[in-house]
Amino acid sequence: MIKPLADRVVIEPQEAMTQTASGLFIPDTAKEKPQQGVVVAAGPGKKDEPMEVKVGDVALYGKYAGTEITVEGKKYLIVKQSDILAIL
Repeated sequence: MIKPLADRVVIEPQEAMTQTASGLFIPDTAKEKPQQGVVVAAGPGKKDEPMEVKVGDVALYGKYAGTEITVEGKKYLIVKQSDILAIL
């Protein structure tokens, strides 16, 4: 598994919705990039800035935040704690 350093967080993005509330299916070309996911790993934090997120939290992050990586066929996103907008 990935072990993030300092104030970095590893997030597993949740899949974008494939159907609207009214029942219409959204094609792959029109789907937006997911902006929330589950925290799967968190670094120890910085000396002057402790970590506020923990493993298992559902985090809301910026649309273009972080770096996407693929490990064993699963997509993950590594972001700084400051890129996380809210915990749901």
